[in-house]
Amino acid sequence: MTIPRQPPLPLEEAQARLIALAPRLPVEHRATAEALGHYLAAPLLAARTQPATALSAMDGYALRAADLPGPWTVIGESAAGHPFAGTVGTGQAVRISTGAALPAGADCVLLQEDCQRSDASLTLTGTPPQPPSRHIRPAGMDFAAHDPLLATGSRLGAAQIALAIAAGHGHVPVYRRLRLAVIDSGDELAAAGHALAPHQIPASNGPMLAAMAAALPVDVQRLGPVPDQLDALAAALDRVRDADIVVTSGGASVGDHDLVRPALEAVGARIDFWRVAIKPGKPLLVGHRAAASLSAPQVILGLPGNPASAYVTAHLFLLPLLRAALGAADPLPRPLAARLAQAMPAGGGRTEFLRGTWNGEAVTLDTLQDRARSPRSPAPIAWCDAKLAQRCDRKGARYRSICSNLADLLDGTGLVAYSFRIRSP
Repeated sequence: MTIPRQPPLPLEEAQARLIALAPRLPVEHRATAEALGHYLAAPLLAARTQPATALSAMDGYALRAADLPGPWTVIGESAAGHPFAGTVGTGQAVRISTGAALPAGADCVLLQEDCQRSDASLTLTGTPPQPPSRHIRPAGMDFAAHDPLLATGSRLGAAQIALAIAAGHGHVPVYRRLRLAVIDSGDELAAAGHALAPHQIPASNGPMLAAMAAALPVDVQRLGPVPDQLDALAAALDRVRDADIVVTSGGASVGDHDLVRPALEAVGARIDFWRVAIKPGKPLLVGHRAAASLSAPQVILGLPGNPASAYVTAHLFLLPLLRAALGAADPLPRPLAARLAQAMPAGGGRTEFLRGTWNGEAVTLDTLQDRARSPRSPAPIAWCDAKLAQRCDRKGARYRSICSNLADLLDGTGLVAYSFRIRSP
């Protein structure tokens, strides 16, 4: 198959076209406590009212506001899980604990520090609550039955799981776990931990891409390193026909040894687009192929082999694709705002990403961009878009940036990872 030579796609167009190809996975009802990281396949409505009855928000005494300022006779106790069975009448009070059900007849909770008790006699020593219901949590204060709680496409983090269980849901509708195949290729690659010849480098992209997907409900199958041989690449692609998504690393460019495109053609894949107007990451390739074992065509994403390029393009393309397939309502990266600590070099015609370090106030660009790590930290922690108007390429210019370590952390709590974009001052 010959691919017409076309200009590289703009970043936003390439992302939109990729998201449109995302396979829709089957829906399953998973135990809520085991649904961490999944996205809801339907809106979540409350199956119960919380609290189901009025509760005390403080330790004290439940009584009738009409009987203030007292005195009262204490006739019993209401504790959390052990409600008072009777009714509070005129001049009566019930000892009550935080979280305990408000007894029938009571409409006020008097704080224990505002009163004094002697045997069954209770007197007011402080200021009564204003309004009288101040320390009462009414029924339905959190939510009522059938209230909408979470929208379709919401990610289930720890807080969302707690909310769903509190709302009465032992199971939730989500999309099944996604099957991702990761293939890294290149004659120069050696498996991690093996002795290296001078012409070899460790194969780090496969473990990196698998690690990036680990925060999502994804089962990863890794193959490689695969040599730069057409039959070897085609064989590797044949072995992963049951994967929902395949991501390759290396071999997506135009060199004599870049064989991912012809290998895809050899296994019956169709190329949807190739090359994106970004730096790093221009030789990005997207294709798909039918698979008898899948309900939707398998999507194949070819990333560059350079580790920094693979890292950036995985944030911009692989993770959004995975989120979209898993049902995320908003799969694309979100921006964080920061400021430049220095003037930024003028960018070219592509959307260019530069690495730097964020100190909590501003981002300082690395002096050498083409190195394995930032000189200021064990790994580059910030990337920013250098496609600037002239008014933005100065110290203090505002831009939208990513701190990758922060992004990884936030992504694990239910937010999507972040990306990078320059903004005007």
